[in-house]
Amino acid sequence: MEKVNVRDALAGVSDYWSPVVLAELNGQEVRVAKLKGEFVWHRHEHEDELFLVISGNLRIDLKDRSVELAEGELLVVPSTCSRGRGSAIRKATTAG
Repeated sequence: MEKVNVRDALAGVSDYWSPVVLAELNGQEVRVAKLKGEFVWHRHEHEDELFLVISGNLRIDLKDRSVELAEGELLVVPSTCSRGRGSAIRKATTAG
């Protein structure tokens, strides 16, 4: 059992949209990524997805609305919900 400094781990990420695994628990991975631009519409069939913004802002487009997250805010998107065209308004990170 080791502690993880999220900001230090994120500083080592150079490519956008390339998640890095920080930890695992209960069969799930905790990942960080740098986001820039838009992402394609998609859905995860079997797992929910957690977005936690460490730096910047993130807009997540859902079928019925858009959600904007600021630094320190998080959103859990259920597996039943399609999401896409999310865009990093500035630098943003996710876990999930």
